Amino acid sequence: MSFPVVSPLSPDANDETMKLAAFYNETLGFCPNGVFTMQHRPAILTAAINLNKAVMENHGRVTNVLKRLIAYVASSKAGCQYCQAHTILAAERFGADSEQLAHICQYSTHAAFSPAERAALDFAVAASSVPNAVNSPIIENLRQHWDEGEIVEILGVISHFGFLNRWHDSMGTTIESGALNAAEKHLAKHGWSPGKHAQTNNSS
Repeated sequence: MSFPVVSPLSPDANDETMKLAAFYNETLGFCPNGVFTMQHRPAILTAAINLNKAVMENHGRVTNVLKRLIAYVASSKAGCQYCQAHTILAAERFGADSEQLAHICQYSTHAAFSPAERAALDFAVAASSVPNAVNSPIIENLRQHWDEGEIVEILGVISHFGFLNRWHDSMGTTIESGALNAAEKHLAKHGWSPGKHAQTNNSS
């Protein structure tokens, strides 16, 4: 079969949802292709966009960059190449340190990451595992660095990307040029490839 599973609708299929999706032009520089498949059920798309805006809102110490790195690590654990590309692109656009972008796969040992960032990223790995791997040591370490509101922010990002990982990996959403370029720049050396999300549809 070919991907994506559902044919994307035209960008002008629903003016209301496309206006809501305009914020992606800031975060990614383009409207992601997943919007055009979710548009088949505008209520789902509207809910997904509003949740994205809520969980990615900057309230303080859980910065815009850290939220994108958390989303990347969660997506990497889930195996979604599409979301890995999007999140590394967004981290870059929000000003992530070049060392963090280059060594995100070694976050647990690399000096570019603080103990607080490592605690959040460890939590992302554990919370994105199947079965769930969050345990007492991970929680205790998380609480040493983050307050309860911040932990809610962190888990909000992880949980939202759990939905997006399932959606895009199952749908086989076609990857956009901007996301592809960022992934090839930062992630290809770690073994990333577009897989089913390649711009020329695969069949099986």
